[in-house]
Amino acid sequence: MEYTVKEIGEKFKQQNYICDEDILVPVYLALKLQKPLLITGAPGVGKTEIAKVLSKVLDTELIRLQCYEGLDENKALYEWNYQKQLLLIQAHKNDQGVTEDIFSQEFLLERPLLKAILAPKKVVLLIDEIDKTDAEFEAFLFEVLSDFQVSVPELGTIKAREIPVVILTSNGERDLSDGLKRRCIFLHIDFPAPEKEVEIIKAKVPALGTELTWQLAKSVAYLRNHLALKKKPSISETLDWAQALLTLNAQRMTEHLVDQTLNLLLKDKEDIDLFREKGGAKEMLQTSLTCECHRTV
Repeated sequence: MEYTVKEIGEKFKQQNYICDEDILVPVYLALKLQKPLLITGAPGVGKTEIAKVLSKVLDTELIRLQCYEGLDENKALYEWNYQKQLLLIQAHKNDQGVTEDIFSQEFLLERPLLKAILAPKKVVLLIDEIDKTDAEFEAFLFEVLSDFQVSVPELGTIKAREIPVVILTSNGERDLSDGLKRRCIFLHIDFPAPEKEVEIIKAKVPALGTELTWQLAKSVAYLRNHLALKKKPSISETLDWAQALLTLNAQRMTEHLVDQTLNLLLKDKEDIDLFREKGGAKEMLQTSLTCECHRTV
């Protein structure tokens, strides 16, 4: 089923993923043009979540390839079931030879890429944190992303039964090749403005009071924009903070409350030291809670 940009936005909102056309249009074009979508941005801005939401919107399976240093073709594409092959050979050791082809698809262990290509219906293939792999692995992906096919020497070329929806994410740990970028539709996601983050909090933690929700969103914006933190608070950490404030039955933001729950937002000792050096909770509340934000939510 094909959706318009507006319909995709409504579907995303039903899944509590709050976003505007700057995200929805690239998603729509990736679906319409059947091209991979490369999403970059800081950790925690909602890149991976787009793939998860899309799988729900399209009512299909999400196949995830989690990238890491040292990931190679075998671990991403396929491996032969050597144990099963050996058992068959041993079972026929007294025969004239093994009559079955031990390099047939029956003995193939499908890894995420091959599983997505062999899927009988369209799936969402998430290649998560592609920047953690090396240039050689990127080059291997070109065939998959260009023609949606892979080459298995023993079996030949295997083409996708249904072209999967491919989402690649990158945290920017290294520059990606021009060849990979050329094959993708590009989308960069920044941290949301306080107004947008209020919408997200209301969708995910609706029981939190409106006033406290605004105070929380503006406090997180202060941490991201006014301090040179090693790790800025992610949206998921904002939601953790919101849930913690709800659990503590907080009614308004106070210095004591911030000090008690700071570890939900700042996960590095240097960042905590910098926060305190720059005035701590008192300075954050004075700066963030007096800033002008249009309360349109």
